[in-house]
Amino acid sequence: MLKGKTILIMGIRNKWSIAYGAAKSAYENGAKLIFTFMGEENREKIEELISEFEGSKAYTCDASIDEELEKLFKNIKKDYGKIDGILHSIAHANTEDLRNDFINTSKEGFAHANDVSAYSLVATCRIAKELDVLNEEASIVALTYYGSTKVLEGYNVMGVAKAALECSIRYLASNLGPSGIRVNAVSAGPIKTLSAKGIKDFNSILDAVEEKAPLRRNVTTVEVGNAVSFMLSNMSRAVTGQVLYADSGYSIMGI
Repeated sequence: MLKGKTILIMGIRNKWSIAYGAAKSAYENGAKLIFTFMGEENREKIEELISEFEGSKAYTCDASIDEELEKLFKNIKKDYGKIDGILHSIAHANTEDLRNDFINTSKEGFAHANDVSAYSLVATCRIAKELDVLNEEASIVALTYYGSTKVLEGYNVMGVAKAALECSIRYLASNLGPSGIRVNAVSAGPIKTLSAKGIKDFNSILDAVEEKAPLRRNVTTVEVGNAVSFMLSNMSRAVTGQVLYADSGYSIMGI
């Protein structure tokens, strides 16, 4: 499905992350992979993690800093030429802003969550386009979550950031569409990732999905990764500005 395509996976952390599941699916579907990660001190760990993806390479990049994105895309263009797709798997909020009531979110915490989790996608798209790194009909996919549209205890400011991300996707899709570039999101069901540990009573969310979702089960990182591969592939070339739910159907239920 992705044979001959070069895909950038932004924000891989470990083998339990959705980014890893997406990388595994993309690789098995024929893609050549490039990765970004945070912190040069993590390079050895990340290079070991991605060693199973033959021919892949990792660059350190803080996507909240425009200068680092510019450096990233210049290096990618030098090393690979143009690319065919990007997975944006980057989000962060301060722990206290997830564990306290939303009304107590600090101004700094609000700005931080939205900057890292939402604006970084806008900057990624803009800089990749300006530096002419994207092939015609490239596909950009971001990861989001149900907490963008419904109140989930413990998600708080991250829900606001994901709502901003989803709205940004629609505007980006409109801006980039005339160039043939698509922008979409995949909304994953809850998964025990490192990030999920910051959400209070996360296990109760997993239990609710098993009890109420039409498929009566939670999803895996590879299942979400398969949805990402579809959105990165030419099979979805008529789809842009959309949010695809990969959540066992939980989002359709009224209770």
